[in-house]
Amino acid sequence: MRIALFSGNYNCVRDGANRALNRLVDHLLARGAAVRVYSPTIADPAFAPAGDLVSVPSLPIPGRSEFRVALGLPASVRMDVERFAPNIVHVSAPDLLGTGAQKLARRLGVPVVASLHTRFETYFDYYGLGALRHWGERRLRRFYRASDRVLAPNADSAESLAVMGVPDEDIAIWGRGVDPAAFSPALRDLHWRRGLGYRDDEIVPIFFGRLVVEKGIATFADTIHALHERGYPLRPLIVGAGPAEARFRALLPDAVFAGHLDGTALGRAVASADILINPSMTEAFGNVNLEAMASGLAVVSADAGSARALIASGKSGLLTPPVATRLADAVAQLVERPDLRFAVAAAAHAEARGYRWSEILDKVVASYADLLGTRRRTSAAA
Repeated sequence: MRIALFSGNYNCVRDGANRALNRLVDHLLARGAAVRVYSPTIADPAFAPAGDLVSVPSLPIPGRSEFRVALGLPASVRMDVERFAPNIVHVSAPDLLGTGAQKLARRLGVPVVASLHTRFETYFDYYGLGALRHWGERRLRRFYRASDRVLAPNADSAESLAVMGVPDEDIAIWGRGVDPAAFSPALRDLHWRRGLGYRDDEIVPIFFGRLVVEKGIATFADTIHALHERGYPLRPLIVGAGPAEARFRALLPDAVFAGHLDGTALGRAVASADILINPSMTEAFGNVNLEAMASGLAVVSADAGSARALIASGKSGLLTPPVATRLADAVAQLVERPDLRFAVAAAAHAEARGYRWSEILDKVVASYADLLGTRRRTSAAA
């Protein structure tokens, strides 16, 4: 296999999509594939890239300068792709780079695999651009329907692709895994908690991930305020960094902000909390939910399709509408009933153990192989 992978921001930002793509490239290289990655780059990336990375001309997105947008597929990059001679083109974002790669693949007679990582259509409402949502949805339909195979993170996303008009036989599932060494109840550290001012018997709700408005930071803050009004003096732990950090701090001045953490430090922070509150409706998979489950936390999540794919509500977590009062109801229930909190956390941990990266990534390899086999059989028949 020779895979040309096109990414919107391969290692500019440490988010779930970029981490998954880098992990996929590492896995492909270990399986003997040749991989070349094409993406915008920055001088100070969030982490070292997996594989050979070719920089594509780009500009920072206004107001979100940590992200960059490619200006298309320039001739120099097209020539590099042709020299590499891929037999699979994998596109991961519906931007100008991704659509340019689709057109190049058609010219070269190479099948196109697209992977769905984010519910891009939901972003418009968070940035005052709701009038453009229908335009965005039309663009997504064209992008995914122009691919030979689309990798969806779960059944809910697969259903949304079918609604867009992608044939069922062209949809496959690429879920996500969790590293049990990085996220584990064994990393819980009461000494570390005490250093942040928490008592051993204090219930600690956590928000972790990138601090951006589309993750529902305002709803999270409203949930904490609703709990305070009911007499629950919870002090949330906020782990992460991002452009909305100042806004988040203003909304929750009494919260503990631990900043950006990675590796063992992140796993320790998550395991040292008690309840994850995840109000986000923009997740395609929900890595945060899975990582909290693996860490032995009880999860209270907005009832999005990505959350339903991971959590059996009432058993391995609690799902509610993305409304502060309803999220607060669920958190209060877990605070008042330690037996329920412990049972939910134990079931969540057991469920998370089934999400093994190697098995999940092998399904992508199998999907590539199936597509190549189909193309060869079609060519032979012709």
